[in-house]
Amino acid sequence: MLSGLVAISAIFGVVNAIASDNVTITEGGWDYARATFYGPSDGRDGMGAACGYGNVFDLGYGQETTALSTALFNDGAACGACFEIYCSNAPQGACKRGSIRVTATNFCPPNYSQTQGAWCNPPQKHFDLSMPMFLKIAEYKAGVVPVMYRRVKCWKQGGVKFVMGGNNYWTTVLVYNVGGVGDVKSVRVRGSGSDWTWMSRNWGQNWQVSMGLLGKSVSFEVTISDGSYIQHIDVVPSSWGFGMTFEGKYNFH
Repeated sequence: MLSGLVAISAIFGVVNAIASDNVTITEGGWDYARATFYGPSDGRDGMGAACGYGNVFDLGYGQETTALSTALFNDGAACGACFEIYCSNAPQGACKRGSIRVTATNFCPPNYSQTQGAWCNPPQKHFDLSMPMFLKIAEYKAGVVPVMYRRVKCWKQGGVKFVMGGNNYWTTVLVYNVGGVGDVKSVRVRGSGSDWTWMSRNWGQNWQVSMGLLGKSVSFEVTISDGSYIQHIDVVPSSWGFGMTFEGKYNFH
């Protein structure tokens, strides 16, 4: 849990950990949910679509991913959050020992035409895991199992990463590989020679602003849901192009 105020300043960035009334992760607070699986046995089928991550293997998330039901997805704000999950109180022989840790990368949509077996309908808390992750905590034949879950810190290698997009008139950025609590709460952007401007959430962890930034060096301020923020100063050089990825020098812990 964050307490007090910690600030680290450098030429290339500013890191701030601040006490707040936002999300705090103490790696406790277990709650009840259910889990199923989807996709092929290698976990490579569309596991990042609703969060904007695309191919989660290319972005470093691998098989350790899950889609969230409406009750957990929070209109995409939960993308990037990390969870620990274990099978509990299932029929005999359904559970395996141990827990898994996964990152939220997708959405499990509700199916209001079904009255039974629609696990992702509100208000149910449900994890639709990649098959490899489900098979670590339960037998394939179980199909759906009750689980216990809790929010945990995300441990990522390297810095926060940014994928640039848009056109000459507006700019988008996909923010990923975020440590700490993992889910990004807000983003500000600054082109060289201009002031900080708030970006709006487009979908998942894709953010946008109505200004063209081609030909300018770009800085981002990323705030996660516990209130901690990092300023990535000039993380994107003026020579950037659409589709290019850039890595900050810092990450959340």
